[in-house]
Amino acid sequence: MSLKLYGYWRSTASYRVRIALNLKGVEYEYVPVHLVNNGGEQHQTEYTRLNPSHLVPTLVDEDEDIMLNQSLSIIEYLDERFDNEYRLIPEHRNERARVRALAQDIACDIQPLGNLRVLNALKGNFEASQDDVAKWAAHWIELGFNGIEKRLQTQAGKYCFDFDVTMADICLVPQVYNAKRFNVDMNKYPLINKIADNCNLLDAFEKAKPENQIDASA
Repeated sequence: MSLKLYGYWRSTASYRVRIALNLKGVEYEYVPVHLVNNGGEQHQTEYTRLNPSHLVPTLVDEDEDIMLNQSLSIIEYLDERFDNEYRLIPEHRNERARVRALAQDIACDIQPLGNLRVLNALKGNFEASQDDVAKWAAHWIELGFNGIEKRLQTQAGKYCFDFDVTMADICLVPQVYNAKRFNVDMNKYPLINKIADNCNLLDAFEKAKPENQIDASA
């Protein structure tokens, strides 16, 4: 099998890439990288060779002799590499820009502030309690969702952009999963909730859920 995805079951960025692979109908080998066990397997020599940033995911395409990190870059690569009828990035430049903007609202402005290494630093370097850490993560999710909910009022249909699943939906659903982990009141975000529910009815999203991965743990 030419494609390998190195990831972690509860990693938001890995979750995004799993959804994209499933939507594109691409077979791949999933290689778990546990971010907690053994001091974090992302720091081990073998994985560091693949991704010196010590983060997941990493996609290895042996046929194309390429290794990629950064979930949005991977998703765009998959969309172009497997150019079938199911497009994750619209062809029209205006729509393409809007999809990328919403995806980056999540992947650049919300998710990194709740990343595991940030939360660990809050506890280890700044003596934050677990409750403080949860409130920190919830705060940034809510701040981001406040803007996204308003933006969706002018563009959403069944999904973030009318009736086609795009990279924006691929980013939104894992962030909703995170929001629920950190006890964000999702009743404040009816459009986000509706879109996430619609996405999760699709087999590609169901298969990609963290609890359905081979490395899922309590």
